[in-house]
Amino acid sequence: MSGTGDDMKGRAKEALGDLTDDERLQREGKTDRAAGALKDKVNRAKSWVEDKIDRARNKARDEDDRS
Repeated sequence: MSGTGDDMKGRAKEALGDLTDDERLQREGKTDRAAGALKDKVNRAKSWVEDKIDRARNKARDEDDRS
């Protein structure tokens, strides 16, 4: 599941936990939301690293082409 999906699922669990006064469900919701936020951060970091690798690879290729 995506980070956004986990966040939405967590919000729903938290809301249901609030309505039913179920602390376990509230905690699960908070955990799901935290997992979603972490997945989003990891995906952004992964994209950033992949972009840097692609740029370095392209720069090296361009330098080889000039040689």
